[in-house]
Amino acid sequence: MNVEKVRCSVKTPEDKNKLVEEIRRLKKEKKAVILAHYYQRPEIQDIADHIGDSLALARYASTLKDVEIIVLCGVHFMGETAKILSPDKKVLIPDIEAGCSLADSCDAGEFEKFLEKYPGYTVISYVNTSVDVKALTDVLVTSGNAVRIVETFPKDEKIIFGPDRNLGNYINSISGRDMVLWDGACHVHEQFSVEKLTELKKEHPDAKVLVHPECKKPLRLLADKIGSTAALLDYARKSDAKEFIVVTESGILHELEKQCPDKHFIAAPPEEAGCSCNECAYMKLNTLEKLYKCLLEETPEIIVEEKVASAARKPIERMLELS
Repeated sequence: MNVEKVRCSVKTPEDKNKLVEEIRRLKKEKKAVILAHYYQRPEIQDIADHIGDSLALARYASTLKDVEIIVLCGVHFMGETAKILSPDKKVLIPDIEAGCSLADSCDAGEFEKFLEKYPGYTVISYVNTSVDVKALTDVLVTSGNAVRIVETFPKDEKIIFGPDRNLGNYINSISGRDMVLWDGACHVHEQFSVEKLTELKKEHPDAKVLVHPECKKPLRLLADKIGSTAALLDYARKSDAKEFIVVTESGILHELEKQCPDKHFIAAPPEEAGCSCNECAYMKLNTLEKLYKCLLEETPEIIVEEKVASAARKPIERMLELS
C-alpha cells in the first residue's frame, strides 16, 4: 500500500473558511452530526461535533435523539459499527476507500476457517474488524477494556483473539493467558522503530513515552504508559511531565496539544527515513471537500444487511455487559 501523505486540496484560508461555513449549514439543514476519530486531519477534528476512538464514537451516536444523519469521519469499519448501533439513522463516510490495514488483515472467510481448527474456543475480537468478522465473534473488546474483559473469563478458558497479534500478545502478558492469536497487525503501529525511539529518549531524557498496545513488544517495554488513544490522552493531561514521545498514529497530537497547551509532544518516527508511516493513509483520505460533498449528496452511505448486523450486534452487547 502506498502510504504517502494524502494532502487536502484546500489551498487558501478563504477556501477553507467557505467550506467550513457550508458544511455547518448543511449539517444544520439535514439534522446531521459529524463524528471524527482522533487520527483524522486537524481540520476534520475541529469541525466535528464529537471526537473519540472508534467504539466511543459509535456509542455516542446511538444516544442522539434528534439526528437523522451520522457522518463518521474515520475508516469503513467504524461506519459499520455506527450503523449496527444506530440502524434507524443514515450513516455516511466521506471516502468509501478509507479502509483499515488491521481490519483488512483478517478476512472473514479465512478467519472462519481458522476458527474451525479450534472447536469449543471462545472468540474475542478487537473492535477494529469488519462487520463480517464481528458476526463470527462471541465478545468484542477495545484496546482500553481488552485486559479487563479477558480477565472476566476463567483462567482455563480456551480463547481465540483476533485480529491484532500485538494487542493479543500484550493481553496475554498482562493477564497470564495463552490465547491463540490471529496473525494480523496495523501497518502504522508495525512501522515504529525501537532504535529511533531509543535515540529520541536519549535526546529527551525527561520525556514520558506513550505507547499504543498495537505496537510490538520491544516498543511497549520502553513505555511509561501503554494504553488506548483515550487512555494516553488522559495520562498526558494528568501527568506532571512537560514532554512526551507519542508512539501511535500522529493525528492524536492535535488533540493532545489542544488539551495540554503547556506541554510538548513529539511524534515517534517510523523505521523508514522520510516516510510518513506514522500517519494512517486511510484516515487521511477524508478531507473537508469530501466531507462537504458527502453531506451535500448524502453518499457514500454505509449499508449493513440486517442479518449480519444482528449477529454483529451480539458481541458488542456482550462487551458492554462485561465492561
